[in-house]
Amino acid sequence: MRLMLVVNTSASSVTPRARVMVQKTLSGSHDVVCKETNRRGHAARLAQGAAADGFDAVVVLAGDGTLNEAVNGLAGSQTALAALPGGSTNVFARTVGTSSDPVEAAGQLLAALAEGSLERVGLGQANGRYFLLHAGIGFDAAVVAAVEKRASLKRYTGPAAFLLAALSCWVGGYDRKHPAFSVSTGDVSIDRAYFSVFLNSDPYTFLGNRPLHIAPGTRLGGPMSLVTFDKLTLATLLPVAAAALGQGVRGGKRAHLMTARDVKRATVVGRRPVPYQLDGDYAGESQRIELTWSSEELLIVIPDRGRALDDRPFQF
Repeated sequence: MRLMLVVNTSASSVTPRARVMVQKTLSGSHDVVCKETNRRGHAARLAQGAAADGFDAVVVLAGDGTLNEAVNGLAGSQTALAALPGGSTNVFARTVGTSSDPVEAAGQLLAALAEGSLERVGLGQANGRYFLLHAGIGFDAAVVAAVEKRASLKRYTGPAAFLLAALSCWVGGYDRKHPAFSVSTGDVSIDRAYFSVFLNSDPYTFLGNRPLHIAPGTRLGGPMSLVTFDKLTLATLLPVAAAALGQGVRGGKRAHLMTARDVKRATVVGRRPVPYQLDGDYAGESQRIELTWSSEELLIVIPDRGRALDDRPFQF
């Protein structure tokens, strides 16, 4: 097979040794072309070029932000996407059961390719840009923006950088007194919202080695789930966070938390420009965000074809 290995050398856990070992491992069985990203949006152009040139797969050694760029280059094509862990969190790689060690993960990838372990999954879109995992609107996007301003800190502190940024935004970086936007899905209408997440998979993210299940059962093969807070206080967030770290936020009423399933279309209208992020990559601010979901947009390589994506165990 012809593989393009896309490497973000600035990603949190990408080392020169890991890059060399991954390339050597993959080249033992396949024709591998290695490309390094050097600017924002570069991975999308590399992936798009790989699809146009008929590569069988694009293998991304990077974090979820670079992976999102590759998704946008490959959506709708016949070229598959494979993820090797190179970031600080690696939500997608861990969700589909990939090892946390990039060289071991490369071995898993070889086995998956040999077995034809491929699956076509659905993608969400926000204002025309695809997302594989989730779209966060409001508070978590403000946190991502704060982290990206100190990208070098994230490389050395990992998840701690997000906790520090969340604390900073909570104390003074995000307006928690005035609702930021409204959300409408057709079936659900929320007039006063501070923080929403449209999920294309579960878990939402990881806190260290612990997955946060804010919409258990959401899978890549089906429509999105929506989780929205219409009040942003510790009394509303902490019980949800505790449940998410345990068995997950499941049915039943929770104060100031609204959920919806099987969402294929939604509109977010801001009272002011609202920050949003896609797969952990800050996308900017907008006063109107149109979200859609469509099935079978992306071909992905998964470690174990014998298990459905929603039944796959998490790798810590």
